[in-house]
Amino acid sequence: MTRSPDHGDLNRRAAYASISVAALLLAMKAYAVVTTGSTAMLGSLADTGLDLVASLATLIGVWIGAQPADANHRFGHGKAEALSAMFQVVLISLSALGLAWRAVDELLAGGRPAEAEAGMLVSLVAIGATLLLLAYQRRVIRATGSLAIATDNLHYSSDLVLNLAVIAALALDHWLGLAGADALFAFGIALWLGWGAWGASQAAIEQLMDHEWPLEKRERFLAVVAQHPELKGLHDLRTRTSGNRDFVQFHVWVDGRMTVTEAHRVMDEIEAKLLDAFPGVEILIHPDPDGHVDDAALGAHDLLAPMPDGTSPALLVQGGPIKR
Repeated sequence: MTRSPDHGDLNRRAAYASISVAALLLAMKAYAVVTTGSTAMLGSLADTGLDLVASLATLIGVWIGAQPADANHRFGHGKAEALSAMFQVVLISLSALGLAWRAVDELLAGGRPAEAEAGMLVSLVAIGATLLLLAYQRRVIRATGSLAIATDNLHYSSDLVLNLAVIAALALDHWLGLAGADALFAFGIALWLGWGAWGASQAAIEQLMDHEWPLEKRERFLAVVAQHPELKGLHDLRTRTSGNRDFVQFHVWVDGRMTVTEAHRVMDEIEAKLLDAFPGVEILIHPDPDGHVDDAALGAHDLLAPMPDGTSPALLVQGGPIKR
């Protein structure tokens, strides 16, 4: 994925679009809740209100994450996006708990919604606005890889199901007379929100914990490095992602008779090829004389050598020392 200086602008525009849609839907759903008294619609209103707060958090996260590295943050500010995503997860979880409580209370009390047509019309408009926002957000995500925008996109993806559930609940109660349908659908929405919060938290936690790149991405990375004819091997590969920035460091084995100047030339050539294939990645390469092994290293396996069992060498990123 190509990364360029305008990615911060793209992420901010997506956040502004999200805030605008959330504000519009919040006003419409507040009117629908007052008109219908539907608990399912109240759940949709609560979710939209949290979406507005979460979108504001997304805007702050992508703005901070786009700031360049400084003296106190030498690796940049990319993890602000993961923190923003975790904040959104907390909001969604609280919303799910509150909605589930309200749904159970309505089931026990036997409440019924009114003016179902108004509620369904509002939900249909919300679906149309949400579809437009999702299409725009996905374009931005493909261009920037923003975790904060991706988490925000997850919120609005769940909103589609949520709004359909509200329509179904109101229709079943109003036209078929199924008492309790509104509350049951509201409880189902609460479960859906909780599941979405769990899924969204995993990507944010992985980034905060400096999880390694996906296997396929590591394999592509090693394939590029392996093209250099003067390398004797590669080991101790470490990768991570922070916001929309990638970081990688590794050791390579080279001919021990090389001068420092010659080894530096090889490192420069490797870095140039990697930057062509992985634009914007920050690379740190350490040269070792061929045959040198640091037994204390986390991954001293040669990742450019084929595996006897046919598995990918990239699987050995977390491996132990190699026998040479």
